[in-house]
Amino acid sequence: MLYWLLKYVILGPLLKLIFRPQVEGLHHVPGTGPVILASNHLSFSDSIFTPLIVPRKVTFVAKAEYFTGKGIKGWLTKMFFVGTGTIPVDRSGGRAARAALETQLKVLRAGGVAGIYPEGTRSPDGRLYRGKTGVARLALESGAPVVPVVMLNLDEIQPPGKIIPKVQRVRIRFGPPLDFSRYAGMAGDRFVERAVTDEIMYELMELSGREYVDMYAQKAKSVPPPPAPQPREPIAA
Repeated sequence: MLYWLLKYVILGPLLKLIFRPQVEGLHHVPGTGPVILASNHLSFSDSIFTPLIVPRKVTFVAKAEYFTGKGIKGWLTKMFFVGTGTIPVDRSGGRAARAALETQLKVLRAGGVAGIYPEGTRSPDGRLYRGKTGVARLALESGAPVVPVVMLNLDEIQPPGKIIPKVQRVRIRFGPPLDFSRYAGMAGDRFVERAVTDEIMYELMELSGREYVDMYAQKAKSVPPPPAPQPREPIAA
């Protein structure tokens, strides 16, 4: 109930008034039946605007840290994600990550909409990074089509670390559904899952116009930035 209250009564009308979302290709999201929304990930706000725009309920996964924060801010963040049906995922992998995947499979098998960020974390610099194969496993095990979604400017509106977003028109683009039925019965084959994931990432790159980096975003975050260039001493005459 909180999901629909936030969407249509409390948060949704206010956000639409302030940010005036410009949406392209929303007709690509089927009105019924299971579907996976695979999106690039630029900002905390991604998980707010996609469910706001899509008429159907969208179930996302989010890092477990959003559910364990301290103080008033931590409690409010937890209540927001719990109320909107978001699934916590332990990004360390293993059985915890599989449990989140199984929960999203239940959503799809019930004919619902599952949202996922194939990159696994927010882009550190706005570029598109190598996708993790969880999205392929979802598609192959559920048989659901994958609709690519790109956030075009949310990194400008609310970059990582910024709490108050800049008031600017939000731009979102949906692409045609991707059908992977030709790989039916091949879930678990790591080469097939990599091929499916790479195809999804290619579509996200084409839709967004963002540069693609063949590296996991989490790894890119751990790489220290190059040192700033030092000024050169002028050459004596």
